[in-house]
Amino acid sequence: MLSDKLKSYLHLHVIVFIWGFTAVLGALITLDAIPLVWYRMLLATGFIFLYLLWKKKNLKVQRSKLFLLIIAGMVIALHWLTFFGAIKVSNVSITLALLSTGAFFTSILEPVFYKRKLVGYEVVFGVIVMLGLYIIFRVETDYYLGILLGLISAFLSAVFTLMNGKLIKHAAPSVISFYELLTGVAAISLYLLYLTWTTSGERGFNLEFFRLSQMDWFYILLLASVCTAYAFIAAVAVMKHLSPYTVMLTINLEPVYGILLAFLIFGSKEQMHPQFYYGAAIILATVVLNGYLKTKRKIYKIS
Repeated sequence: MLSDKLKSYLHLHVIVFIWGFTAVLGALITLDAIPLVWYRMLLATGFIFLYLLWKKKNLKVQRSKLFLLIIAGMVIALHWLTFFGAIKVSNVSITLALLSTGAFFTSILEPVFYKRKLVGYEVVFGVIVMLGLYIIFRVETDYYLGILLGLISAFLSAVFTLMNGKLIKHAAPSVISFYELLTGVAAISLYLLYLTWTTSGERGFNLEFFRLSQMDWFYILLLASVCTAYAFIAAVAVMKHLSPYTVMLTINLEPVYGILLAFLIFGSKEQMHPQFYYGAAIILATVVLNGYLKTKRKIYKIS
């Protein structure tokens, strides 16, 4: 019989595989980034709300943390808008390769958020990551906009991760996620209402906005339920049995899973210049090594 630790480890790989599939779904859905993210956040908010009711979770949060929750929700919305925007103007491989720099941005921003000194090797890793990015920029000249949006998305993912690190001390992760998604969809709704009013219905909320194909509905429901609500809740559950280092190392496989899936589904459309993979490998290896050294330092301090 499998131990709880092994079950959690296998479950974590399933979750990371699902996260990798998120980018593929973004490419399969024919909607532009804004309506895609609006539907995702709206439906995911509903699914998590049902989960909270089922678990009879207390939805109350501290008033002093509401402002931070609102900002975090808007950051998440912008992260997903730039993430799916990058997929739409480039492809899955470019977007996921750039998204892997999020862990590097996190290590650089941590001293600002948690008021600690910048570690020397992180500066060196920063230079190495820049080298990997330079290789990608140099060979994939047709995807500059996608690369730029991917980098912005990675930076925003680091920002909301660090914000959640502060919020997690004051509320349950599922409650935090509910309010952040709710805030994000509210912010996008206000923007769409503004577009509807200023363009006399030519953009924003109109009949075309709500006219989705059956396949788009299927993919969006899959994205909101399995890839968002379920994956988030399950990821929190496996952390009860796994070390932070194991979780971090496994999550870094997300771009690998996603790129492989994209290549299997989209074929030659996802085939990149060989040097692209060299650059992506440099970035990914640096992120993994950075995570290993950070975890080792923490273990040493505790002991």
